[in-house]
Amino acid sequence: MRRIPNALGALILLLFISGCSTVPITGRKQLSLVSDAQLIPESAASYEQVIKEGPLSKNKEQTEMIRRVGARISEAVEQYFAERNQSDVVAGFDWEFNLIEEDVPNAWCMPGGKVAFYTGILPYTQDETGVAVVMGHEIAHAIARHSNERVSHQMAVAGGGILTAWMAKDSEYQEAILAAYGIGTQLGGILPYSRLHESEADHMGLIFMAMAGYNPEAAVDFWQRMAEAGGEKPPEFLSTHPSDETRVQDIREHLPEAMQYYRPRP
Repeated sequence: MRRIPNALGALILLLFISGCSTVPITGRKQLSLVSDAQLIPESAASYEQVIKEGPLSKNKEQTEMIRRVGARISEAVEQYFAERNQSDVVAGFDWEFNLIEEDVPNAWCMPGGKVAFYTGILPYTQDETGVAVVMGHEIAHAIARHSNERVSHQMAVAGGGILTAWMAKDSEYQEAILAAYGIGTQLGGILPYSRLHESEADHMGLIFMAMAGYNPEAAVDFWQRMAEAGGEKPPEFLSTHPSDETRVQDIREHLPEAMQYYRPRP
């Protein structure tokens, strides 16, 4: 009777030993117990539900801007990894960009490249380059597999029960776990990222927007606007993207690297 627990323990240990990956660009090692093949389908289903409930914006010009910026950055990201023989980084991504009509300053990107902007963030982005700041940042979260890492840490804490459910392909249980750990439908299903994840997304996002022909220096102005607008009650976007006095300073430090990728669009 003790063989099953021992076997499960050995399997968990094996997963921990092998369950590490490397974040592109930054080179940071991260825990990765959940694959894209497990996470992306659930995320896509959640995204479909969010978009269905909407409502989507009827402002054609704004919607086209969101999709244009998203297309340019996603294409630049794919080209970047293709040139380095790392196309597996974006394998399985099925990009989609939508604008939701809701006065909430928020945006997010689910695993697999499903992106949503809320109209409430547009007064802060102000223009297309401002949108690129946010777009690059959110896409960076997906490229860096931050959601995968977050779920993996929760799995590590919870232990064998969750791993057993994943291996058994218990779809209902998987969906419940995803919802509990942030890949659900409420507000796009995004739980707050850690300070480390935010800093990493800032860094990578600057490079992504620069590769797409958007001046990364605009990131400084955007985050300063968001901080100034927060006051005693930060906008919802900041509640899930914590800002502190070092954020702009860190962005400034990464700008020289990002500017090496910047080529203004004709």
